[in-house]
Amino acid sequence: MPTTMPSFFHLHLISDATGETLTTIAKAAAVQYAQVRAIEHVHPLVRTKKQLDRVLQEVESAPGIVLYTLVQPELTGTLEGRCRELKLPCLHVLEPVMKVFESYLGAPQTPIVAGQHVLDQSYFRRIDALNFAMAHDDGRLPEDLNEADIIILGISRTSKTPTSIYLAQRGYRVANVPLVPGIEPPAVLAGEHRAFVVGLMASVERIADVRRNRVHLLADRELDDYVDRTQIAAELASSRKLFQRHGWPIIDVTRRSVEETAATIIKLLGERRAAETADMPNDD
Repeated sequence: MPTTMPSFFHLHLISDATGETLTTIAKAAAVQYAQVRAIEHVHPLVRTKKQLDRVLQEVESAPGIVLYTLVQPELTGTLEGRCRELKLPCLHVLEPVMKVFESYLGAPQTPIVAGQHVLDQSYFRRIDALNFAMAHDDGRLPEDLNEADIIILGISRTSKTPTSIYLAQRGYRVANVPLVPGIEPPAVLAGEHRAFVVGLMASVERIADVRRNRVHLLADRELDDYVDRTQIAAELASSRKLFQRHGWPIIDVTRRSVEETAATIIKLLGERRAAETADMPNDD
């Protein structure tokens, strides 16, 4: 083990599936050591000894921390044995969680390769949600807004599209609608609908910066008002009034990541659904 803090380290992520779980966990841990750069080596779909042998050659040539989610005992035994020989830390990142499940449920696990990616009802619901989000991006198909679980409103450059896509990956049918000066939002929003509507805001400075960075892509348009801070402030004020008039929750995304914004929307939606359930008459 190093005796002084290195400037970088190698991080091997070995999975029998896509490696998404490992990447997420590793990133959450590595960000706590911002002064050290992690060089990620992602090894997905490792399901045979031959594939693992190739991975171990790379581990040996670039030694570092090894994290894995393999479930086949013969592969995990080979991996852990070789890491012991190389004196490298090696951890099955899901094992502590599975031990908790096993202890509480009183039953051993049943290992399933790539079990988190089975083609079940949840999987196809996420695919349907992604298709819905892409079809209803940037105000398209406004007549279908009542089919959405969530409708996101906001002026240009408030992260509506990436937030919609992230929520769709969680299985929510999301439509996003841009608020454009001089154009009324879809009339269906003012009527009765089942969708949860949320408004996104950001600081004038952030929106101006992002819009300026996109100006070269919009060279065929009149852009003075688009990047003007006074105009942006007026757009934000108008959108805030709209949100407040309808009682739609407002989220400031200035210093939020897309993941944080999505988590807040999911939390607010859950609270609304809980309140609606509590208000339902009890037949008993």
